[in-house]
Amino acid sequence: MTIAIGDKLPEATFKEKTADGMAETKVSDLFAGKKVVLFAVPGAFTPTCHLNHLPGYIENRDAILAKGVDEIAVVSVNDAFVMGAWEKATNGTGKLRYLSDWDAGFTKSIGMEADLSAGTLGIRSKRYSMIVEDGTVTALNIEDAPGQAVASGAAALLDQL
Repeated sequence: MTIAIGDKLPEATFKEKTADGMAETKVSDLFAGKKVVLFAVPGAFTPTCHLNHLPGYIENRDAILAKGVDEIAVVSVNDAFVMGAWEKATNGTGKLRYLSDWDAGFTKSIGMEADLSAGTLGIRSKRYSMIVEDGTVTALNIEDAPGQAVASGAAALLDQL
């Protein structure tokens, strides 16, 4: 079942590459008492994700935060080392959280998995964005095709805040 507006996010653990090494972040810790923008990409460094989707969130970061958002995070079914390299390559350090859903556990628990084996990616996440307030989804935008980043893009999400 796909998560919907009004649903509470299930517990899961993300991995993050930090200056001190590998860190784990629980869903409950990330979202408790905060308003968070979470967007997902099928893969770090993939063309649409790298060139179209993620840059909009970095460019609109200040405008999003000015609307009362506490944090912006990107999640992908990639390992934390890839997400850490992507963070550096996009100059996103200190701007966004780069979360690794290394085993697709979170992605599967919210019904957002996509089999992209035909494109050699395997099981990944659908492209989406959401606004989460204190762990509850208050807005959800799912792309119809993985190669598009319009409905889940920063400009569309900014209009929802």
